[in-house]
Amino acid sequence: MKAGTGFVRGRQALPELAADAVRLALDAAGLQIANSVLLFLTEEFAENPLPAIRAAAVAASTTQVTGCSATGIFTEQDWALDTPAAAALVLGEGVALQHLPDPGADQLLLTLTAPNAVNTTWLELPGRRFGGVSGDVTGQGPFSVWENGKGAVRGYCEVALQGVTGAVSAAHGFKLLAQAQQVSSVRGYDVKTLSASPAFTGLLQLLQKCGAVEDEGLPYHRLMAVFADSREQLELGHYKLASLVSGNPEDGSITLARQLAEGQWLAWGLRDAEAALINLGECTETASALLPGPPLFGLLFSCMGRGPYFYGGVDRDIELLKQYYPSMPLIGFYGNGEIAPMSGSNELLQYSAVLGLFASEGQV
Repeated sequence: MKAGTGFVRGRQALPELAADAVRLALDAAGLQIANSVLLFLTEEFAENPLPAIRAAAVAASTTQVTGCSATGIFTEQDWALDTPAAAALVLGEGVALQHLPDPGADQLLLTLTAPNAVNTTWLELPGRRFGGVSGDVTGQGPFSVWENGKGAVRGYCEVALQGVTGAVSAAHGFKLLAQAQQVSSVRGYDVKTLSASPAFTGLLQLLQKCGAVEDEGLPYHRLMAVFADSREQLELGHYKLASLVSGNPEDGSITLARQLAEGQWLAWGLRDAEAALINLGECTETASALLPGPPLFGLLFSCMGRGPYFYGGVDRDIELLKQYYPSMPLIGFYGNGEIAPMSGSNELLQYSAVLGLFASEGQV
């Protein structure tokens, strides 16, 4: 059972980039043909990806080509943003990316979607979904998804990884500013008070204390609401996340992207580079412990607000994973959202990195 990756960049979005990436991946895996291919292309291919998909299929001698376009893509070898590039993972005999018409509740499903296709209806169907949302930071543009060597008309695809055992973990990359407080009053998407005190005032004081208030106000792009039904659940990591939309000093409330209920517990998280690396290391160890042996390959889906933009021009997430597994083939993309199973449901995340590690079935 073999796997390998290939990465190619160029000046133009030509089909040859995809074919060359597949050939490099085949060489890395020691294969002549592939059973399945996971192909990621940069956004320059988005309007017409079919020639590149066909070129990849010919190079791999298989029609089982799955993937999407994204603003940025990467393997363990390199990454690309704002330049045409192709990244390919080839899987040899015994491993397949396969569509399942009726997956079970525990089935792990690689899920790729364009921004305009995301909805809770299919996210909540049976199956444990992980993957990412193609697109840029605005969620706009002609971003494409494909499966079985052709475009996915519905805008998303879901495939099982047959022949391997997988484990998925999500790294959020924030540090909690204080202990959780109980939500004492809400109005729609507005959290009005925490422990009977104005939510906005309490958050402002926390940010002032740690010196995180910016000239233009609160750093909403770095803040997350971390919430659960009980304090114990939150402290154990069984929580959900919501981004902050706005702060309302007039009435002391904070508007979130998700509705909370009175009686739930909430803590504020601040995105932090060092905390992000620590969290990813913990997630890597958690996922690794669930596998029967060393991973054959890894998949990583990272937010556009993470990666090189977050780490000052280098992707420290990839560097960290290479420290754990120096020879492991790794592929992924920077997207507009991340998908992971969390606390019994499939969650659409922001500013996170979702890691999937896969080992051969029956490996010891």
